[in-house]
Amino acid sequence: MLSKAQIKHIRSLSLQKYRQEYRQFVVEGEKTSAEWLRSSSSIDLIVAEQEWIDQHTGLIAMHQEATLHVAEAAVLSSVSSLKTPNKVLLVVPYDNALTKAPDDEWVILLDGIRDPGNMGSILRIADWFGIKNIVCSKDCVDVHNAKVIQAAMGSHLRVRIFEEELANYIEGLQIPVFAAVLNGENIYKMNRPSKAAVIIGNEGAGIRQSIIEKATHKITIPSQGGAESLNAAVSTGIICALLMGR
Repeated sequence: MLSKAQIKHIRSLSLQKYRQEYRQFVVEGEKTSAEWLRSSSSIDLIVAEQEWIDQHTGLIAMHQEATLHVAEAAVLSSVSSLKTPNKVLLVVPYDNALTKAPDDEWVILLDGIRDPGNMGSILRIADWFGIKNIVCSKDCVDVHNAKVIQAAMGSHLRVRIFEEELANYIEGLQIPVFAAVLNGENIYKMNRPSKAAVIIGNEGAGIRQSIIEKATHKITIPSQGGAESLNAAVSTGIICALLMGR
């Protein structure tokens, strides 16, 4: 049974300042939680209904480091950030092993991505294409936001996420840098690189000019209709498919 202090603590993790202070975040949902439990990543707390616990004893046994609490549906609902709470919730520590992003591997650079759904979808896209590294500007949405966790559906476990000053990071790269803009080179006519960095900009403002100037290539997905622009995550998926497809 969760104490009042534990309930208060879990609720506090819905705010970025407390996630950063305690170096913890919340994973919710039966499918995503089960994927986390199958991994070797550390887990601090497992809170679940008894029925769910009984059905997943093998997964729970893989994490002796975690404290297990049985909770009624009403308690889970009281600490959940979801409109429809699930039967299990995990409190997970930040991965403190990450230092500096590599400079010679496929990487997606995110300049001011603010929408949690876009961020989570981009993580899934990177995971799908086997891109292990994402570098975020300091004004991106927190990647441990509950909505990002939900949208990424476990991709946090396989994609390394860094926060860097993008301009400085780009200067140290050993690979081509492709900036997704509206007036660049037709991506359908380009040769595919063996490795590259792809810059995706803010949902409304696009990539900052100071960052565009650092790119070695400016690329465009040509429009054949009347839409003003493409969703950031959709653009990421198309660009990855065209640049990485074999």
